[in-house]
Amino acid sequence: MTVPLQAAPVPAPHAPARRVVLVTGLSGAGRSSAMRALEDAGYEAVDNLPLTLLASLVLSEPAADLRPVAIGVDTRTRDFGVDALTTAIDRLVAEPALDVRLLYLDCDDDQLARRFTETRRRHPLAADRPLLDGIKAERRLLEPLRARADRVIDTTGLAPHQLKRFVQDDFALDAPAGLALSVVSFAYRNGLPREADLVFDVRFLANPHYRPDLKPLTGKDADVAQFVARDPGFQAFFDGLSDMIAALLPRFEAEGKSYLTVAIGCTGGRHRSVFVAERLSARLAQGGRRVALVHRDLDRSFA
Repeated sequence: MTVPLQAAPVPAPHAPARRVVLVTGLSGAGRSSAMRALEDAGYEAVDNLPLTLLASLVLSEPAADLRPVAIGVDTRTRDFGVDALTTAIDRLVAEPALDVRLLYLDCDDDQLARRFTETRRRHPLAADRPLLDGIKAERRLLEPLRARADRVIDTTGLAPHQLKRFVQDDFALDAPAGLALSVVSFAYRNGLPREADLVFDVRFLANPHYRPDLKPLTGKDADVAQFVARDPGFQAFFDGLSDMIAALLPRFEAEGKSYLTVAIGCTGGRHRSVFVAERLSARLAQGGRRVALVHRDLDRSFA
């Protein structure tokens, strides 16, 4: 006889809900690294838990035990299915004692193929087909989860330490309530960040790349910052950008959005986009917002 699971006890008024982060995404996109980052941030990490045990893990513990938990789930998980996972998420979200977030790790196909080739690991959906076919099949399979996710992180151009910072900033246990912002600088030649909600092109600004004394520097250096800031179009653009984002944030929050990524792009991702991203994140932080800043392509080689 099957004994129905007992619902999680409703916490006392003003008691914090238990944080549950479900981590999923494409194989090779960094799920294991994200799980380690959450564990380092204070979460109990449980990987590849069968879906049939998911509700039991988070609903059957005493009400006083509000330990945050991170649970890794992907196509290698026993009894995995998109519909089954969606149903499980719906059940957990309905529990008032839980604060449930779905984190999805994404990456472009070519980068995933390189990672599997370098590590000589077998893709779970490419046992009897070419590697890229398996990657594309998994992408199609998981698309409903990506659309459902509270947070999508594209790891295509991220170093492990950058992914760790993204994850820990977004899911910090001591973070104040409200919209979590990420500002990302990037190079257009390396593609758009998949996780970006708003994208702004700053290639119209004066380019330090063509100054021999500035080319080796970055947008974090004072000489480059002064050069870009002297562009006659910079201040009006920056003030308008800051005002527009400040006006949009309350509207996103009213729609229930928990995470927002603003991407700033230039040609090489080293000068103009880095400077504008630095300045924008500082302006938003001055307004009382918590902001994670990542320069996606700053450490890449350049010509």
